[in-house]
Amino acid sequence: MRGATHAKWAACAMAVVLAATACGGGGNGGGGGGSGVISSSWGDPQNPLEPANTNEVQGGKVLDMLFRGLKRYDPRTGEAENWLAEKIDTTDSQNFTVTVKDGWTFSNGEKVTARSFVDAWNYGAHLKNNQRNAYFFNYIEGYDEVHPEKGEATADTLSGLKVKDERTFTVKLTQKFSTWPETLGYNAFAPLPRAFFDDHDAWLSKPVGNGPYTVESYTKGSMMSLRTWDQYPGEDKARNDGVDLKVYTDNTIAYTDLTAGNLDLLDDVPASQLRNVQADLGDRYINTPAGIIQTLAFPYYDKRWNADGMEKVRKGLSMAINRQQITDTIFQRTRTPAKDWTSPVLKEEGGFDDGLCGEACEFDAAEAKKLVDEGGGIPGGTLRITFNADTGSHREWVDAVCNSINNALDNDRACTGNPVGTFADFRNEITDRKMTGPFRAGWQMDYPLIQNFLQPLYYTNASSNDGKWSNEEFDRLVDEANAETDPARAAGKFKDAEEVVRDEMAAIPLWYQNGSAGYSDRISNVALNPFSVPVYHEITVD
Repeated sequence: MRGATHAKWAACAMAVVLAATACGGGGNGGGGGGSGVISSSWGDPQNPLEPANTNEVQGGKVLDMLFRGLKRYDPRTGEAENWLAEKIDTTDSQNFTVTVKDGWTFSNGEKVTARSFVDAWNYGAHLKNNQRNAYFFNYIEGYDEVHPEKGEATADTLSGLKVKDERTFTVKLTQKFSTWPETLGYNAFAPLPRAFFDDHDAWLSKPVGNGPYTVESYTKGSMMSLRTWDQYPGEDKARNDGVDLKVYTDNTIAYTDLTAGNLDLLDDVPASQLRNVQADLGDRYINTPAGIIQTLAFPYYDKRWNADGMEKVRKGLSMAINRQQITDTIFQRTRTPAKDWTSPVLKEEGGFDDGLCGEACEFDAAEAKKLVDEGGGIPGGTLRITFNADTGSHREWVDAVCNSINNALDNDRACTGNPVGTFADFRNEITDRKMTGPFRAGWQMDYPLIQNFLQPLYYTNASSNDGKWSNEEFDRLVDEANAETDPARAAGKFKDAEEVVRDEMAAIPLWYQNGSAGYSDRISNVALNPFSVPVYHEITVD
């Protein structure tokens, strides 16, 4: 996760202060008066916390605590398992019948029903609502009518969604999609209460979900306070009183607060402290594989990057980056040089291929310079890599990448970093198509399928295709892969599609990222899931 959607964008700012979450028959608890509340590092989300409008990591962390969907991804293995779905039946991988479990409510007391899902999905898909994750509903029949590529919508709801009774609804897809049920743990598919539709502005100021936490307050640029919902009906009840997500614009400061005892949990250890973290934290340091890849994306809406020969330039730039040296020195081996465009967490049977990129991902200064020259050179003469400077230690690695490129091309001015102050501002510049050169494009998987590493990022007009790359052969192969009912054959087709990404060097793969976190001696049972997000509800306060 998380990039941009092709839907028209309308600015909608979240209220600066979110008051206590709506109360009602469901209760809105949070015990302990704060003694069992965890403090954790965070960054302001780009958009309001609507499930279908959040496709970046910081907002995603909150939605993971506020909502539960039909599926849930096991926090240890990443495997999709039924959660609010009692069962999802199909005989042809195109028509599905979903039965929702009984006994679930939202935190305001409203019952979670089949209509809670159907209404939410119809809202998320419709063009007029400008939801960034609208694309995730495009396989449902009728999407082209509620969200046409051009012009106005000609329907209000997806024709492929039908409510049968309080706990049952049917879904008709436009084609076979054998692994579609496994995508339903992604937050875009979360249910919504009637309160969301009856008074949308009020809901934005007081979000109501069905997960183990509720929002108590939010001051933008400072902190979001979530508190445990005592009457949450799920098996994964929170084992603490709540979480205070503290906004940091520099995770080095967050690390200092952690080691000083002013912060309980830091879920992104800064690169500058990786040499010290083991000594500082001992067994309270976590370093574990995650479904994350870092890449450099390109603005294909800028015709200079879409010109003939630019694929040679992009390949040359890839070969000018000494990934091994950067991951060893900057990241202290908490990153692994990328050899494809997915993640090792998928394993070979899931589509991971550590030989797919081949020489294009190997450092070769001489060949890099040759290819860049043959392709016509860097557009504008200087490569400006845009990144957000507030989280992720991006300044250090961007400087290292530029130094590597400058040395390989024998030009001290070939590459330079272009920092943007905050993640939200960085994302806004991307979605407003203001990029003139490559920009960092970290991808955290939404669900553990090879499809998720390829289709949302590279399919024409896909939800997170921020650079607007488009290739008919890639699109065709993805469609064929989704139609396969055999998982092995589907993975093979996706790898064929990935070869098109490789041949065009649609994006430059940099490295696979481990989850890297540290925590205080005040808390226990801390773990990162395969998405590199803390499993907040399992954390206990000592």
